[in-house]
Amino acid sequence: MASELSQLESRYRNACQKQEVLPNSSILSSLSKVKHQKVHFEQCSLEIFIDNLTFSDIPPLIDTLSGISSSDVDAVDVSQKSSDVSIDGESLLLLLRAVNHKLRTINLINSSFWKDVLCDIFQRGATCQVLNLRFSPIRKLNMTGKFMELHTLNLDFSVHLNSFHINCFSCMPKLMRLSMCETRVANLWMTGAALSKLQSLVELRFQTCLCCFDTGPCPTSGGVIRLGNETTFSDRQQFSSYLGSRCVDNDDILEQTMQHSTDDILGRLCSENLSFLNHDSLKSTTQVLSNESDSEFSSDKKEVDNLRKISDPFIEFNNQANSNVIVSPLKHSTPSSIISSVPTLIPTFEEVKSSSRRLNDSNSFIGHANADEFCCQHNYIDNFTITEAFSKDEGSLTNILKVQNITMTSLKNHISSHPSPICFETYYKEYMITSLPNLLVLDNLPIGDVEREQAKLVFKRYFERAPYNRQGKDSVVSIIQRREIDSGVFFQRSSKVKQRYLRESKHSFLRSLSAAKVNSSPQPHSLSLSKFRSGPSEETKSFRPRQFEYHPTDPRLMVFGTLDGELVVINHESEKLVGYLPSVGTTLNSILGLCWLKKHPSKLIAGSDNGSLQMYDVCRMLSKVTDRYCNMDASMHTFDDFEQLTSVHINSNDEYILASGFSNHVALYDMCTGRRLQIFKDLHKEHINVVKFAYHSPTLFATASFDKDVKMWDLRQGTSQPCYTASSSKGNVMVCFSPDDYYLLTSAVDNEVRQLLAVDGRLQTSFDITSTGNAQNYTRSYYMNGRDYMITGSCEEHVVRVCCAQTGRRLKDVHLEGRGSKSSIFIQSLRSDPFRAFHMSVLAAHWHPFTKSEIIRVNLLQTGECIEESTSG
Repeated sequence: MASELSQLESRYRNACQKQEVLPNSSILSSLSKVKHQKVHFEQCSLEIFIDNLTFSDIPPLIDTLSGISSSDVDAVDVSQKSSDVSIDGESLLLLLRAVNHKLRTINLINSSFWKDVLCDIFQRGATCQVLNLRFSPIRKLNMTGKFMELHTLNLDFSVHLNSFHINCFSCMPKLMRLSMCETRVANLWMTGAALSKLQSLVELRFQTCLCCFDTGPCPTSGGVIRLGNETTFSDRQQFSSYLGSRCVDNDDILEQTMQHSTDDILGRLCSENLSFLNHDSLKSTTQVLSNESDSEFSSDKKEVDNLRKISDPFIEFNNQANSNVIVSPLKHSTPSSIISSVPTLIPTFEEVKSSSRRLNDSNSFIGHANADEFCCQHNYIDNFTITEAFSKDEGSLTNILKVQNITMTSLKNHISSHPSPICFETYYKEYMITSLPNLLVLDNLPIGDVEREQAKLVFKRYFERAPYNRQGKDSVVSIIQRREIDSGVFFQRSSKVKQRYLRESKHSFLRSLSAAKVNSSPQPHSLSLSKFRSGPSEETKSFRPRQFEYHPTDPRLMVFGTLDGELVVINHESEKLVGYLPSVGTTLNSILGLCWLKKHPSKLIAGSDNGSLQMYDVCRMLSKVTDRYCNMDASMHTFDDFEQLTSVHINSNDEYILASGFSNHVALYDMCTGRRLQIFKDLHKEHINVVKFAYHSPTLFATASFDKDVKMWDLRQGTSQPCYTASSSKGNVMVCFSPDDYYLLTSAVDNEVRQLLAVDGRLQTSFDITSTGNAQNYTRSYYMNGRDYMITGSCEEHVVRVCCAQTGRRLKDVHLEGRGSKSSIFIQSLRSDPFRAFHMSVLAAHWHPFTKSEIIRVNLLQTGECIEESTSG
């Protein structure tokens, strides 16, 4: 009753009198508003704006709120309107705890002031229904507490957010709406695994429609949602009605909290500021290095403040939806924008066809195969009927999909903005739709049966749900149990037929086990291998690796050469130092070429950028790290120099060495004598970056050059003419044979990776990897698990992609994040472990000039949170 609310106001005044402070006018105004709501039979909602509070206001307010559970107040909203706040985090936490179960909304903008508050909320949980943390400093989301009533979470403009802890979202049974626009979330696999825990999630967005305040379907889309039972919703009201008891319609709450959070920046985003929305500008801003030790939060407040000044998706629209201006924050238009950034003016057939060609390999909702198909499907005529046939690439099944009475207003008026990097991933929407089967709205666009079926087709063509085409449903325990049921053939009794089962072979069992482990490890375990000490009492030595190689016959050993000319052999299993050779002389020469001998497992070849080429014996190396050069001679042979050396390789029977470098020539050396036998001149028109012998044929070798050609050669035929030439569209950085010499894997600049038949150079697989447009994005690729999979990485990106070598489907992307350095890791080189399935090591360089490069060992079968450091002796 109103009298009870009057008592609440009296209680507040008495508490202020007891504390000898004046009542806060904002609190009195909110209490008065609640009384007015009660009189008019409205929901009684008490609003508390922390911007208007001081330290002296907290004690009487907490005293008042401690009895609010027995009052007529239905809900309490705690909001922040600006960055000008006087109270501290401890006071805010006391305030939130006093409200307890009446708490409905927490709205904290620019919450870099509230790190302690966020840590407490994330770990303990909260009773609120709406949690708005726009412009937050979160880097790695760790919401592991209990959020049993939370149905809406907004993390927009959290420009540092890039990943999720393993247990994040584990206690949010009612979360239905999630918004993460303008974050740094980029990993499809990690994100999909994290969001799959949200069984009630129906609305999700990583980019926003400019006319939308919440995550629901855009009003200009017509709100058409076609479900499995053929139910159709023509507007937002019917959509909310469908959700029923599963979703309390909180549009008013959302719009109100959104409005509060943007009051201080509305109107600042005008025409002269649109240029700042360019994705490259935001990227350059977010790459400012920070060295804070806290891996979950960023301390860069300036960046968030700057973004708040130039970013506001809720600008006054002023009929912009009906203009022909497209707001695009992206420098490189990506396939995801085909549907979301269609002009409002009806384009011509050729204009759409031209645009579709530029946006080839689209990842739109529909996943168009080519420009003609796109134009045929989108005639830009309102209220038309279309019948369309799609053929599956796998098998002969043809799926006829009929779409009737489609309103194309959604295509013409839907303008997306503020995308997170995940939106630029190829087939991002299809991946999310398939991974989250309960999702009804993605990026303010409704998902119907047509979109879902087409997403499944695209997913099946371009992604592997589990390694080796396993179903991905088996757990490690179930696979082991099946293995132990019987050691041979057994029969299952049935009332009708005896069904025979054969036990899995060892090879099939290991594949099934690996598939289950990979599926259960969304974030692979990683360990840095670049810090060592000789013994417990020795000082830790940090190296700067430049090249590394696994041992071909001993699964324990790895060798790496450093930028300082050092040679280091380690046991990467025990993380112990095996052999060390310091650099010689005052001039430091980086080691760029390394290769183990096959028949002599203790010997290896090392080549430096000054052209020196030598054979070393690990048994003669030092057993501890020292700065002084020892007279012990670990070198067995010194070969003739090869100027500007970049690559060395030994043939299968340890008879010959090939060397290449910044020239058009290749040198052939005799392993036994150390003598240079011949220089093969002008094999290419530009310098030869890599030369590789075949695994089993001692006379066959391949060369990769920046003249865009890969060539196969045979020493028996001479080098007057190659066996064949295979060309790429860009300069070739890398080439390697498959372990059985059946294929060649070639890597050209900026993610152009192809698999060729080694016998004649015919194209077998072209890997669909998005290019960055950077001519210095040097890409390297190697085989994994024999020749089953391929791993690839580039020097301008921090992601390693794992693809099936035979089909080209992507199994997983591994994103490497620096410790407090904001995506500063870049892939300089990589190798797969020849003895362990789904293991690899990555040579990672850092953006910061004072951060040393490191070798990171990655295990896809084990889960890990971040890159661990090894300091073992």
